[in-house]
Amino acid sequence: MMFDTLWINIHAATMASNGADGFGIIKNAAIGVKDKKISWIGPAAELPGKPGTLSDDVRDGGGKWVTPGLIDCHTHLIYAGDRAVEFEQRLQGVSYAEIAKAGGGILSTVKATREATEQQLYDAALARVKALMREGVMTFEMKSGYGLDTDTERKMLRVATRLRDDLGIRVQRTFLGAHALPSEYVGEADAYVDFICNSMLPVLDEEKLVDAVDGFCENIGFTRRQMEKIFKVASALGLPVKLHAEQLSNQQGAELAAQYNGLSADHIEFLDEAGVKAMAAAGTTAVLLPGAFYFLREKQLPPIDLLRQYKVPMAIATDHNPGTSPTLSLLLMLNMACTLFRLTPEEALAGVTRHAARALGFQDICGTLESGKAADLALWDITHPRDLCYYFGANPKAQG
Repeated sequence: MMFDTLWINIHAATMASNGADGFGIIKNAAIGVKDKKISWIGPAAELPGKPGTLSDDVRDGGGKWVTPGLIDCHTHLIYAGDRAVEFEQRLQGVSYAEIAKAGGGILSTVKATREATEQQLYDAALARVKALMREGVMTFEMKSGYGLDTDTERKMLRVATRLRDDLGIRVQRTFLGAHALPSEYVGEADAYVDFICNSMLPVLDEEKLVDAVDGFCENIGFTRRQMEKIFKVASALGLPVKLHAEQLSNQQGAELAAQYNGLSADHIEFLDEAGVKAMAAAGTTAVLLPGAFYFLREKQLPPIDLLRQYKVPMAIATDHNPGTSPTLSLLLMLNMACTLFRLTPEEALAGVTRHAARALGFQDICGTLESGKAADLALWDITHPRDLCYYFGANPKAQG
């Protein structure tokens, strides 16, 4: 038989097109799968034979739509505890600085994560991952960064590895040691960066737990100079980099990421034209995080028109984390990207498929429905792909 599985009676939004419709639509399509990859895709009328002669496993999609499996390319899914009390405090007028001074903020999650066992972290993260999978997410990025010491960062990255292997999902494990300054290094940021560069990152890489390196380049995080030191080590180890950049101020972090051929610059609300030009020249993807923008009630919008002008790919992700984006719905982020950032439905859906794949360096593996790509197929009970951006608070996923 030509195919292991043959899907018929479907409409495909391949997301492989930048043409007139943007969605790469094939009406009345068929998809042949061989060895877990797409072997053939096109109009069913052009199949090279009758379905029953091409596969012993012919599946009728019932006229539903199929898209590439969705990709959540920026998450902090592995941690212990929550920060609901801080959410309530902020609504009562307590500032983030006051909360942090009282032991809250990122360091409160660090404390809880350090105290949790690996199994406790796994169980909590598993529930979050399954919630996203129910919405058609099949590829994940998972960051460390709530350990800020070697043992806990290792524990988090081991959990990401277990989730990948146990669930059979695609996971990029990102080391985010430069997320915040741990209590042991108060007032000694350079010493902590040296610890990351000389000890933590090389050890975790040697243990084959790291696929990429990230950092928080911000006036309340790490400087461009400090992040460059980490990026130099990452590059020497052969690890791709990405960066939390220009979320609260312009530290020229996106330019730094581009300088090191970064996979992505994420948040980027305060990104300027120089940063956009640098990203365009380097092929660095912009990752938009509308959940954090909404939750923090931000006012500064990412420079969407500049990104369009310079043809910088725009990905969208949940940024799931306990402090600033405790969402478990990538579909909701599609709607928010349209309503808050004014993306078109085509741009938004591309942001969780082909552009999200590019943000992880996975563009040759997944993110579009094309021959040779992974057969990550999400079936939807919708009338048009734009419906995935139109509805919110709904899950039209059928199967796949």
